[in-house]
Amino acid sequence: MGRLVNGVWETGPVAPKSTDGSFQRADSAWRNWITPDGAPGPTGRGGFAAESGRYHLYVSLACPWAHRTLIFRALKELTPHISVDVVDPLMGEDGWTFATDFPRTTGDTVLGTAFLREVYLADEPEATTKVTVPVLWDKATSRIVSNESSEIVRMLNSAFDGVTGNTLDFHPEALRDEIDRVNERVYPGLNNGVYRAGFARTQAAYDIPAREVFETLDWMEDRLGRSRYLAGDRLTEADWRAATTLFRFDLVYNTHFKCNRRRIIDYPRLWDYTRELYQTPGIAETVDFEHIVNHYYRSHPEINPTRIIPIGPVIDWTETRRGGTRAAA
Repeated sequence: MGRLVNGVWETGPVAPKSTDGSFQRADSAWRNWITPDGAPGPTGRGGFAAESGRYHLYVSLACPWAHRTLIFRALKELTPHISVDVVDPLMGEDGWTFATDFPRTTGDTVLGTAFLREVYLADEPEATTKVTVPVLWDKATSRIVSNESSEIVRMLNSAFDGVTGNTLDFHPEALRDEIDRVNERVYPGLNNGVYRAGFARTQAAYDIPAREVFETLDWMEDRLGRSRYLAGDRLTEADWRAATTLFRFDLVYNTHFKCNRRRIIDYPRLWDYTRELYQTPGIAETVDFEHIVNHYYRSHPEINPTRIIPIGPVIDWTETRRGGTRAAA
């Protein structure tokens, strides 16, 4: 994938090296916040007021972290207000690119760059950073607001309510402690757990996260036997943060990342829940399985050196026994 070092692109493997062979995810470097009036958020600097047409998302349809932001853009009716560009699903030595040969790719319609790294350099010419998606870009100041997906979804959840009139709240105050508890279990055990297993370089480094992935899925299955959703009886941020990994699990993580003890379809409650999330109005349009399989099986030669894309399982996303969807927060 490579990275920027003092503004210069250096190629390298997707998975960072570590002394014990484990996968270590780098922290996001841009942590500013959009707020209703432009006041500073919890981190970073202020000056980013919620305005229609001002902000732009750079995403990959394959990436689960970027997918979170597309889900909240859809749920919060922000499509007319925040524009989007989609990178090519193949992430090679040049990292994410704006090639437009693959369906639904857009090129860079804001800056006209060829590589996502050039967007980072447009903000910080001497940047030393991984070049990741999503990127939330401010067209007014030509600066990056944030590249931290968990914080971008919090912004989209509430900052633009006065612009759109959409007051659905997926991070309600009464449930925040419970949402945080779920996120603190699901992120390391599942969202990042599949990566820790998939990019492990030794058996010992693989065994621990692989077990944790299924311990987390077992925990989620049990939890869904006691409440309709992960943080209670209404959809919250915790469900959507889990969803992007669940959508990809049987198609890529089960095989490509060697998380193959069970599939999501083998969990009765969890499989119905996953399909309900997929069927929520506006969500299926954010899911692109062609981008997903092409990215994972072609972008990681250290895992799949032949870059052959498996024919994959046939998955029926149209049925659920949970009594229909409940999209409202």
